[in-house]
Amino acid sequence: MRNAFIILRAAGAIAVVAAVVGQLAVSIDYWTTTGVRDLATSITNFFSFFTVQSNIVGAVALALGAVLLLRGVEEDPRWFAVLRACATTYLVTTGVVYNLLLRGIELPQGSTLPWSNEVLHVVVPIVLLVDWLFAPGRRRLGWATVGVIVVYPVVWVVYTLVRGPVIYSDAMARQGWYPYPFLDPANFENGYGTVALYVVAIAALIALAGCGVVAVSRMRRR
Repeated sequence: MRNAFIILRAAGAIAVVAAVVGQLAVSIDYWTTTGVRDLATSITNFFSFFTVQSNIVGAVALALGAVLLLRGVEEDPRWFAVLRACATTYLVTTGVVYNLLLRGIELPQGSTLPWSNEVLHVVVPIVLLVDWLFAPGRRRLGWATVGVIVVYPVVWVVYTLVRGPVIYSDAMARQGWYPYPFLDPANFENGYGTVALYVVAIAALIALAGCGVVAVSRMRRR
């Protein structure tokens, strides 16, 4: 089993790198072709997607996990167990939110690379979930870990909502750039009121997923 998860983790990390680099290359080509004026801002926007950031966190966790298994570590160090719990929570949430709310909706990163899209939103979340459920070395975590898990999404939302109104979107030809439609107040009659409802709902989903991840870690292995 250990060798199987070494391969799974390494393959998952490589898949993330390939998918992110592939989509970035396609997006840069699209921006260049369409005459986007500020390429640096467009690249920053690309890396401002929660999907991209959470997949990078997942790739780091998978790569480190493969190394730990190769070194024969029997139980995850606490720092790694928390990192792994965070990555699993973020990517499971990413997969659920994308497939329920965003599938089929064109997002503002330029032309979408279909296989990359599926890797980042479906394949890698499944890999992290399977890894958390079955990989050897999982450490028992305390419930306080849920508090750690929710810190990064809160910071990301604040960053997005503060940055969004001051960024010019070439694609939209107006002031304001948001990575996802449900975060753009211009899309709703009630503006920030509706955005707040979406944020609260997704925060609750992340907290619930985090509780599930911690609960799994506290289950006694057979």
